[in-house]
Parts: sequence; C-alpha cells; structure tokens
Amino acid sequence: MPSSPATTSERRTELDSIRGLVVVGLVFFHTALVFDARDDFYVKNAETTPVTLVVAALGVLWAMPLLFFLAGLGAWHSLRRRGAGEYVAERLRRLGVPLVFGTAVLVPVPEWLRQRADPAFQESYLEFLPRFFDLDGFKWHDFPFIFEGRHFEFGHLWFLLLLLTFSLVLVPLVRWGGARGPRLADRAAVFAERRPGAILLPAVPLAVVCALAGLEEQFAGWHRAAYLLFFLFGFAFAGDERFRAALRRDLRLLAVSGVVIFLVGGPLLMTAGGDPFTDPTPQAVAGRALFGVTGWCWLTAILGFLDRRGRSAATRRESGSRRWYAYLSEAVLPLYVLHQPIVVAVAFVVVGWEAPIIVKFSVISVVSLVLIFAVYDLLVRRTAPTRFLFGLRPGPRPSAAVRSGSPG
Repeated sequence: MPSSPATTSERRTELDSIRGLVVVGLVFFHTALVFDARDDFYVKNAETTPVTLVVAALGVLWAMPLLFFLAGLGAWHSLRRRGAGEYVAERLRRLGVPLVFGTAVLVPVPEWLRQRADPAFQESYLEFLPRFFDLDGFKWHDFPFIFEGRHFEFGHLWFLLLLLTFSLVLVPLVRWGGARGPRLADRAAVFAERRPGAILLPAVPLAVVCALAGLEEQFAGWHRAAYLLFFLFGFAFAGDERFRAALRRDLRLLAVSGVVIFLVGGPLLMTAGGDPFTDPTPQAVAGRALFGVTGWCWLTAILGFLDRRGRSAATRRESGSRRWYAYLSEAVLPLYVLHQPIVVAVAFVVVGWEAPIIVKFSVISVVSLVLIFAVYDLLVRRTAPTRFLFGLRPGPRPSAAVRSGSPG
C-alpha cells in the first residue's frame, strides 16, 4: 500500500471527539426507544410518544455511518503500518475478543429483562442463560448473522460483527487490487480536487443500495451493504489528503444539499405507506434513495466542519486536552460494548415509577452514563485481563522505580 504524496499521518483529535460523542449519544438514543411508540425495544414504558422517532431519525442518518467511515479510515493506517498478517491478528484481538465476550456475558442481559416483563416468567438469569444459547440452526442467507435461536442474538454488538467481517474482507480486496487500487484512488483524488462537487459522487452507489436492497431497521436504519460502502469510502479517503481538502472546500455545498434533500426525502419516505424500508413502491424506492444521499451529505459535511475547526484549533491545544482526547479515544470501544445492557437494566427499574416521560428519560440517561463510565474506569481499563476482553491494548507498564518499590 504505497503512500500518496498527499497522505498525512497527523493525529486528528477531532475524530476521537466525534466518535466519543456518537457512543455517548447512543445512550440517549436507546433511552428514547424505551418511550418510542413504534420500536419493539427490550423494556417499554407504559406511556409512549411518537416524538422520539423524529428525534432519533436525525441521528440515524449519520451516526453509525460515521463510525464505519472512521473505522475504514483507521483500517487504512493499520494495514499500511502492520501488513496483512499482523493486521488480521490485531483485528481479531481488538474486535473478535470483545465480540465473543460481550455476546457471552452482556448481550443475554437485555433479552432476559425482556422476558422478566412477563409476570409468568420466573427464571433466574443463570437459568435463562443456557436457553439463550440454544441454537436451532444456521441462517446462511443472513451472513454474517448466521446463528439462529429463539432467544439468541448479537444485540447491539451487530456493529462489531459487521466491522470485523468488513475488516477481514478488506485484506483479499487489497491484495486483489494490487497496483490498480492506488492508481484508481489517485485518479479519484485528482478528480475530487479539480471538480467542485465531485465529493457528492459516492452518494450514487449509496442511493442505489438503499433504493434496491432496502433499509434494515435492526441495524440502525441502514442496510449492511451500505455500511460496507461507508467503510470502504473511509478506507479510500484515508490514503490521500486531497479528499480531505475537497471536503473542506465543498462544505457549504454538502451542508445545503443535505438539508434540502432531507426536507424532500424525509416526508417522502415517511408517507410512503406499508413498510417504506422494504416496499418496492416508487415512492418508497425514491424515499430510500434520497435517504442514502442525505446520509452521505450529512456525514461529509460533519467531517468537513470538524476538519476546518480542528485545523483552526490545532495551535491552541494544551496537554490537558490531549490527555482527555487520549482517554476518550481509548474508551470508545468498551463504552460501546457496555452501554446497551446498562441502559436496559436502568430502564427496567425506572419504567415502573409514577413519573412523566421527561423525568424518566432524564434519570435513565444520566444514571446510565454515570454507571457506564464508572464500570469502564474502575473495572475495565485498570487490569490487563479486562483490557484484553474489551479490546484494549495493554496498558503502560509501571516504571522501574515503581516496580522496585523505590519512593523516588
């Protein structure tokens, strides 16, 4: 993977910040599903509201696509630095281990609490656990979600399973591309640099996938093939600074296009009738196509804005801010793995209160955030075994003076 003359290796702390913001935002997103009139979440409040659907839709358009895009960007740097063999081993350790651990230990909790909502259900968690892993067969057509069981699921860890699959598929794609890949990427970068608005072209395949393959509600509204495109676009964009410059240059065009297309496509999709996520009616297909275009516009507008702001603030960063960025960057994956079981557990208690929705929402969100960060900071990041289980790199070794017990 040769480096382009326009490649940059600087640490972009604004991307660490937005990843952390997305993961924290997922706490509020899943809390909102507790009160949503449409979604079948694990724990439901007796009183629901349609407002949560509208608010959640604003995040659905860009949040998870952004995580896949940034994962693709990171994959480019990791594969180039490590080589294929070490890259695969690193992905299996950092994504595969927390996927297996989380599926075995954390994912069953929300499903057990869903069953506990039935007064006739009396099983303890340990009694329910074997039934959670009672598999009926395999769904090969639903790759990579091939395991099938009455209660079994990957829950919120679908993100890790897709990301691991995309990361492993990337290696043969790069090998197959050979020298053609860098040449094609260079031509695309030249085109994006010279043609204002060319940065909108990746929205075309996204629109086609959304229109024809449909949208998958269980994966935050996007089809898994669309997530693959976001991942590959991030991988391609990472290799050349000219793509980044095009984002900054076309920021206003991307922002205005995103707002206008959203105002047209949103009502078109929501009023399509039937199941707008999958129905082949002309209105539903058109609405899904505009959904794909809107998602790309919002994603790239956010990245362009962050890049402009990050560059203007680069000279003002202090050591304290850098430590915070480093802490947040490392915490993102464990916080994601932890967040949904904790939100569901807190909601299971709070929904029984006699209180307005806004009070319950606030309590669930705040208490969940406190518990998630507390569990991460006190129980995950401080020991080598828990760091390994949650996909973290080994922590810094204590200095020789500390190891020898020297007071100095």
